[in-house]
Amino acid sequence: MDNLTLRHSFLLVEGLKVTPQSSQSVFIVLLLAYVFSMVSNIGLLVLISTERNLHDPMHFLFCNLPVNDIIGTTVIMPRLLQDILNEASERYISYVECVIQAYFVHIFGAACHYVLMIMAFDRYVAICNPLRYTAIMTNKMVIKLSIFAWGLAFLLVTIMIGLTVHLSHCRYKIENPFCDNASLFKLSCENVVINNIFGIIYTVVALSLSAVSIVITYVKIATVCITSKNKALNSKAIKTCSTHLAVYLIMFISGAVFIFLHRFPEYSDSRKLASIMFHIVPTGLNPLVYGLQTKEIRQKIVKLWCKQKLIL
Repeated sequence: MDNLTLRHSFLLVEGLKVTPQSSQSVFIVLLLAYVFSMVSNIGLLVLISTERNLHDPMHFLFCNLPVNDIIGTTVIMPRLLQDILNEASERYISYVECVIQAYFVHIFGAACHYVLMIMAFDRYVAICNPLRYTAIMTNKMVIKLSIFAWGLAFLLVTIMIGLTVHLSHCRYKIENPFCDNASLFKLSCENVVINNIFGIIYTVVALSLSAVSIVITYVKIATVCITSKNKALNSKAIKTCSTHLAVYLIMFISGAVFIFLHRFPEYSDSRKLASIMFHIVPTGLNPLVYGLQTKEIRQKIVKLWCKQKLIL
């Protein structure tokens, strides 16, 4: 393969710096994390879709989260596992494949925020306006909220990646374990000020929109709980909101660490690890936090577990 073909058609992914002695151990750990994330998220989707008493707005909205988690792990893990077993000089990826990977990496990151936003709205209606919950949170509303979350993610990411693919590239090395927008536009020798500005705006919009909306939602919920002095309502609010808030904080902290380390080139190895953790930690913990803390799902899991034990 000549240099010209390599430069324009194939890219070299730097990946994780793993010694030959530890490559198999790292591979096994990441593979187990990937399998656990996929099994738990797919299991939750199957459980919600097959159990009729879980067919309510809250659980249907929750389905957006495991779907996004499946995208987030699948878009990077199979390729990353393959690269770990390859020599650093043999980790090639086609430019088209790299663009597709970067696109869905950012879809996952954006959808994390917007899906949790619409789930916060559901909790707000359930706690602050319970008598009108069934009238407001209809199937049509669930579909509209889901379309809003995914539509906004696809719109912003399409614009961002579209600006990047129009650039010519004079370099061929991706200085990251996987492809993302920043890694792609850094391949260009053109002026990338617009790409940097839009990338910052995209990040600020995603973080601030979700953070502000969730803070406002929880302030209103807290106000209702304090003024009502209803123990049953307060207990319900604590159970449902603490689960949602835990999932949001896991996602927010994982993403914030990655974004923070991106500003310090001397910590490139830590940044790479943090970027992978952003796709592993939330996707693995979300099913545990939401599945085990949600009473209806927990009861179904216990019943299924008991049935399995009786069969065995």
